[in-house]
Amino acid sequence: MKKLKWYIALSMLLIAFSVVSYFIQIEIFHRTEDTFFYMLQDIAFVPIQVLLVTFIIARLLSERERRALLKKLNMLIGAFYGEIGTTLIKHCSSFAVDLSGLNSRLIVTTQWSDKDFIAAQKAVHAADPRFDSRKSDLVRLRNFLSGKRDFLLGLLANPNLLEHDTFTDLLWAVSHLSEELAARPALEGLPRTDYDHLSGDMKRAYVLLLFEWLSYMQHLKKDYPYLFSLAVRLNPLDPDASPMVK
Repeated sequence: MKKLKWYIALSMLLIAFSVVSYFIQIEIFHRTEDTFFYMLQDIAFVPIQVLLVTFIIARLLSERERRALLKKLNMLIGAFYGEIGTTLIKHCSSFAVDLSGLNSRLIVTTQWSDKDFIAAQKAVHAADPRFDSRKSDLVRLRNFLSGKRDFLLGLLANPNLLEHDTFTDLLWAVSHLSEELAARPALEGLPRTDYDHLSGDMKRAYVLLLFEWLSYMQHLKKDYPYLFSLAVRLNPLDPDASPMVK
């Protein structure tokens, strides 16, 4: 209510200032017709001013705010891959039966262009990797995800992530996989149908992990080349990955 009163008072003050200005102009120059002529011209230009302010300037400001928000979101995404994502890709890869050739397609180098990243994302989207949750150590995967539960919940509670649908989907997929593994008192001797279900949860998380990882790598290459260099050397899909510069 106080804010509304302030707006009303300001509006009345500005209108009064305009009226007084026009009155002074008429009293000094005694050219009433000219005054009303230019006043009508100014009024005629008001819709264009509204268009410029509302649809153009506001759009530019909104785009600037969106870019600033995306930059903050990329910081969160970077924290996710540093804390969970990169290691989780390695864990899930150990359960893979067939990765549809994704490993060789995702060996990112410092020479990659935007076209390379787009092509790699399309390859991930089109791929149909197969996983077998009996192939590797489910207990180790469960313990890893359980240890990161608070971190995951902290990310999901961040309201800024509502602006990034695909990353939110990734967080939900990883969180769901963690809950599925934690809900079972034992991970040995499960029915085949249950292992198949876990394999499906793993596949969903893995594909989203790779897709968002490529987007994040593209962002690093563009804005933070020194971080990109390290991320390339630590590529979780490269069996020869090493932090050492060779």
